[in-house]
Amino acid sequence: MQRFSRSPTDPAFVQDPYPFYDEMRAAGDLAYWEDYALPCAVSHRAVSALLKDRRFGREVPPEMAPEIPAHQVPFYAVEAHSMLELEPPRHTRLRGLVLRAFTSRRIAALGPEIAALAQRLIDEMPAQGEIDLLPAFCQPIPVIVIARLLGVPEEMAPQLLRWSADMVGMYQARRDRAMELAAATAATEFSDFLRGYVNQRRKSPGDDLLSHLIAAEEGGEKLSTDELITTCILLLNAGHEATVHTMGNGIKTLLEQGVTITDGNAAATVEEVLRFDPPLHMFTRYAYEEVEAYGHTFRRGEQVALMLGAANRDPAVWAEPARFDPARATVTNTSFGGGLHFCVGAPLARLELVTALPILFERLAGMTLAGTPKYADLYHFHGLEALRVTR
Repeated sequence: MQRFSRSPTDPAFVQDPYPFYDEMRAAGDLAYWEDYALPCAVSHRAVSALLKDRRFGREVPPEMAPEIPAHQVPFYAVEAHSMLELEPPRHTRLRGLVLRAFTSRRIAALGPEIAALAQRLIDEMPAQGEIDLLPAFCQPIPVIVIARLLGVPEEMAPQLLRWSADMVGMYQARRDRAMELAAATAATEFSDFLRGYVNQRRKSPGDDLLSHLIAAEEGGEKLSTDELITTCILLLNAGHEATVHTMGNGIKTLLEQGVTITDGNAAATVEEVLRFDPPLHMFTRYAYEEVEAYGHTFRRGEQVALMLGAANRDPAVWAEPARFDPARATVTNTSFGGGLHFCVGAPLARLELVTALPILFERLAGMTLAGTPKYADLYHFHGLEALRVTR
């Protein structure tokens, strides 16, 4: 396994990580990234296989669990109930209960509501001049949709965004003590806010997702209050973060490439956007036993980084992978993960993208980029600082 070094906060890497991925992938299925001190799966076949390999998982082996510093305890108290961080049997139970409430029929019914929201946001934009589409369009759609789903007032959206941004900072390479303290505060405030809503819905259920989560049962078991709170936070944070970045990256790419997205080509174009410039580039797993894979022996407790951004540009799967081509044959990309932890919100994210983007490109048909958009220092997420356009 060849060794490579590149800081994930290096400005050149932040703006374009793909050449570094190409270097690593050229050395084989696995490469060692010294800055993370981790072996990385970089080919599509390795990432796809390891996502589904039950010998690896998200949860740290209990005998290797690190001691949590006191200032981070509130954050990890929430994460302790997150199905994203758990393995069976707890993961199976939590995900099953969530899927009973988060049904495909309920998601599909949101189409007209997403369309109306997109139209409203465009109506509120200035008739001419420069607009930053991140706060004006990309951020409000997913956070308002999930707030409505949960039964939380949509006027809370700005505060929900602040809590979400502070909490996901714990997964960024630039993380420091100030960010850790902000995440702990956000986790506490977010939990306290949702606890009030959970108690309210227990007494007076409605037709919102929170009420359905409270009612959902599997094998006679229901979600505890702490599990409900964490699940709501996860649905907001994960859903918002991925959709905002995908929408922003997608609009940037479409405008740079001179491609218009319409109802007719939306599904294929969105899949190419997800492949070409995904919102999450790294997802880690722990080995639960000794595993021989791609010429490397993983010991119990050793981590492997699954490089989603690298897998999606693998030339063994996509011809000219650095070329944006909405007409190419669809091959399953890794942007939503895979296996047990395949993103539960993927259908909703796709619906938001295929619904909102054609409306934007129809209503702002003459928009052009106002300068070159810059990516923010968010790794292992990948999204823009701003998306300024002129209409």
